[in-house]
Amino acid sequence: MVRPPCAQEGAASPLASTGAPLKWAVVATGSIAGKVTADLSLLEDSVLYAVSSRSGHRAAEFADRFGFHTSYSDADGGPSGFEQMFADPAVDVVYIATPHAQHYEVARSALEHGKHVLCEKPLTVNAAEAAELITIARDRNLFLMEALWTRFLPSANRAWDILASGELGAPSWVQADLGFPAPADPAARIWDPAAGGGALLDLSVYTLTWALGALGWPDGVEASGILNEHGVDIQNALTLRYDDGRHAQLTSSLAASGPGSATIACSGGWLRTGGGDLYNPSELHVSGPAGVRVESFERVGTGYTYQLREVTRCIQQGLTESPTMPLADTLRTMELLDGVRAQLGLSYANDARQ
Repeated sequence: MVRPPCAQEGAASPLASTGAPLKWAVVATGSIAGKVTADLSLLEDSVLYAVSSRSGHRAAEFADRFGFHTSYSDADGGPSGFEQMFADPAVDVVYIATPHAQHYEVARSALEHGKHVLCEKPLTVNAAEAAELITIARDRNLFLMEALWTRFLPSANRAWDILASGELGAPSWVQADLGFPAPADPAARIWDPAAGGGALLDLSVYTLTWALGALGWPDGVEASGILNEHGVDIQNALTLRYDDGRHAQLTSSLAASGPGSATIACSGGWLRTGGGDLYNPSELHVSGPAGVRVESFERVGTGYTYQLREVTRCIQQGLTESPTMPLADTLRTMELLDGVRAQLGLSYANDARQ
């Protein structure tokens, strides 16, 4: 993976308007939908237009809480709430925050209704689904992006700048971890195999972000992990191998907490994330020839504002994908994760579509 350009370089604030306002629709009303919507409401050129949920009560409550123009919910014997919402010609762009296994169905419907799409990570649960959505978006000249917000953070882009500058020499290895002890609850999305639950799809994408950003795409991947009695991965360890001897060691866990950091070791120093988990760090600890320094970064909103600005800017400018989060990277990552799942013996119901 080539170091992606930062879409915010030179911009005064991710909140400042970059063009004509866009009317947003949000699918689902859970925790992540609320966090992202709160940041979306801060953008000067965003209009909170519609929200959908299976429950009419939840949809109405969410709409009232954030000031949406209207809400939609499932009708008995009729179209789903999101299908009704996508049929609304006023909607410009859709943000999808459903459980992983529903991403493909919802995103496909949005694209087929002519809507631009920002979909929570992972875009889908396997590469076949991702490839199909990408084809539909390109055929219809619509914007599509996986919501991997870490790529857009000022701290992450500063890390890529430091590595590219040569200050620390050549990157040699990466260690990254992310985990927390999740209460065992078969009804919870994160433990539900039908929802695509488990550590791999929820957490490993973040550890991979730092490894791929520093070292590029690996020549091989070795994976080990633990599955529970329902076939959900509790914990996994990935080793990315490179033919020149570089490597990355990545751990994701729903069983235990770790530092939640990424370390990039180079021939002339090292860089480590700090000030929060590696998916949203507010600090970089840098050790180079001049000693150790800490660089700090202010967050605008919770941190989702940066990716939301990128989506808005791209659509306003007629782009169908983001140069910072290109669709080729999403597809290649899903292919990598498919290979990991084969090693772990991890499968999802959606795999039947392949």
